[in-house]
Amino acid sequence: MAIFKVSYVIVGNANPGMILNQDHMPQKGDRVQLGTEYFEIIEVMELVPPRGEFHYIHVTCRPSGKKRKIR
Repeated sequence: MAIFKVSYVIVGNANPGMILNQDHMPQKGDRVQLGTEYFEIIEVMELVPPRGEFHYIHVTCRPSGKKRKIR
């Protein structure tokens, strides 16, 4: 099973982004929730060739304008 180490960078927002382990490859156009905010993926790049089951991915996102309520 592949493990994707994904570095999320946000443009046009004060959100610092984050690094997550995922079991699937992010795709351009997908929406992702980081914290309480949603972002649209605008760019996906492989940083280095896979090492065993690990894939190192850089993702650039922009705000999608929606927030989730925190209870």
